[in-house]
Amino acid sequence: MTRPVALITGASRGIGAATARALAPTHDLLLGGRDGTALAEVAGALPAATPWPVELTDPDALAAAVSELDRLDVLVHSAGIAELGPLAETTADTWRRTLDVNVVAVAELTRLTLPLLRASRGHVVLVNSGAGLRANPGWGVYAASKFALRAFADALRAEEDDLRVTSVHPGRVDTDMQREVRAQESGEYEPNLYLHADSVARAVATAVTASDDAHYTEVVVRPRPR
Repeated sequence: MTRPVALITGASRGIGAATARALAPTHDLLLGGRDGTALAEVAGALPAATPWPVELTDPDALAAAVSELDRLDVLVHSAGIAELGPLAETTADTWRRTLDVNVVAVAELTRLTLPLLRASRGHVVLVNSGAGLRANPGWGVYAASKFALRAFADALRAEEDDLRVTSVHPGRVDTDMQREVRAQESGEYEPNLYLHADSVARAVATAVTASDDAHYTEVVVRPRPR
């Protein structure tokens, strides 16, 4: 039998790469991201994975890449950026850049792939954040983008009855992005206090491989200190 096809953005590292590993036993994979070399390295370690290098914030490039797809069963949005700082110091450029990557690119890729997802009665997974449930000082622009991402997921779920739409809200995760975040916070990096990327990926895989009668609409994953 033909295996389902999953497209994962942000697949060159972190949660995206971990999700690729988690879905590899059950799905053929398209690995989305900017860095073709890194994507090829991840794909080379998996049984049925193909790099899908594209700049998600370039509408023309994105439309061209999607036009080459003939099937899609699962779309996992894992790409994102985090730029921290007080609102009084957050420029319009930072707002635009953050919303462009974390929200607009997600909405556009989903829109472009909807015909394929409708045909397969597919599944959209949005890797959100704890910041999509609560906004803390210094996290205003990032939290706003994640609140918007949650609203997008809720609206998509309500509009597309045949699709499953899952928001995944992990706490801090031991990734390169978390190292960048802690550097912005001028804080110590403490991986023993963070989730493993593979743990978040397993949550994604659980939602994706659930039986047909089950719809994981929202999954919250918090680190358990070790």
